Amino acid sequence: MEWKFLQLNAPIYLDNNATTPMDPDVLTAMTPYFLNKFGNAASRNHSFGCEAAGAVEDARQQIAKLIGADVREIIFTSGATEAVNLAIKGVAESTFYADKGRHIVTVRTEHKAVLDTCAWLETKGWHVTYLPVDEFGLIGLKQLEAAITDQTVLVCVMHANNETGVIQPIQEIATLCKHRGTLFFTDATQSVGKQLLDVDDFGIDLLAMSAHKMYGPKGVGVLFVRRRKPRVRCEAMIHGGGHERGMRSGTLNVPGIIGMGAVATLCRQNMGTEQQRIRNLRDELQRGLSDRISGIVINGSVEHRLVNTLNISIEGIDSEVLMENIPDIAVSSSSACTSAALQPSHVLAAMGRSDGHIAGSIRFSLGRFTTAIEIAKTVEAFAAAVNSLR
Repeated sequence: MEWKFLQLNAPIYLDNNATTPMDPDVLTAMTPYFLNKFGNAASRNHSFGCEAAGAVEDARQQIAKLIGADVREIIFTSGATEAVNLAIKGVAESTFYADKGRHIVTVRTEHKAVLDTCAWLETKGWHVTYLPVDEFGLIGLKQLEAAITDQTVLVCVMHANNETGVIQPIQEIATLCKHRGTLFFTDATQSVGKQLLDVDDFGIDLLAMSAHKMYGPKGVGVLFVRRRKPRVRCEAMIHGGGHERGMRSGTLNVPGIIGMGAVATLCRQNMGTEQQRIRNLRDELQRGLSDRISGIVINGSVEHRLVNTLNISIEGIDSEVLMENIPDIAVSSSSACTSAALQPSHVLAAMGRSDGHIAGSIRFSLGRFTTAIEIAKTVEAFAAAVNSLR
């Protein structure tokens, strides 16, 4: 049976965990640095370069304020994936930790950037412990404590999961790591800008983030690397000039960095009111779908999740078929970074979900520009499509 939902007046975008539309104010801040302010930030012997360098440092300060960091702890990268690689490989390759051991602890539900990097280190002689999660997607602190040994150099636990939105107790995790004398790294790509996160209050040693997940440009990210208590050593993965405190060489993406600084300021200003508005819309979406469609199961913790994320499975429905029948609503059936591989969600599998359950999973992720009208239309469209397919 072929069925297509009546075309909507305009496409509806509910895939903000994959990427966000750029805020127009961010583009306004970036535009001069594509045109007349085009200097290389490393060319400080003339006004063009000095102007670019000054703007980069202003952006570095804006980003540092967002996460409560020292400006010197902000290292610019091409995005979160590079930041993750630099954090994990950089610590692993540092001679400072050579006598400590060759053991890393992470979680089965981490982003592939973490899992694939850890798998690569295993080929180099490192031992990696992959912690399980419970049915709600949460790790057990006692299991983590038992996994840390005297040889553990690094613990990697993401703050918020990209597929389910589940938030791990990273403050407690960081405290445990400090007591055991190991470094703590968190991939905070999905949470930075969406909710309060202070690296000092939370006890984070390394943190990865990306501009395009919070209404900024693609192609720019940040790795936070703690300078004191403890000072974290991170070996460079890219060489060629010693930029970014010697950790990441290469000409800086000045327009992208300016954009990331601008969006960091916008997030700080709007986070409180924006959180509540998006939570209300997410809850309305959840209620509407549950009222109109039978056999819905929410994937992940309801209490500990991002305010913008709703991951559900619909009994007896294949999500790929359902999405084909609602082409004007952009959602995701798995993480955007792995969907091209057409593999079942490793996150839901780690939570003990069945193959059929995983096949029926859909992630809705709302954002700054999501409206109440769009939520109402989405509920109507999904209810009609599911009922027709059944």
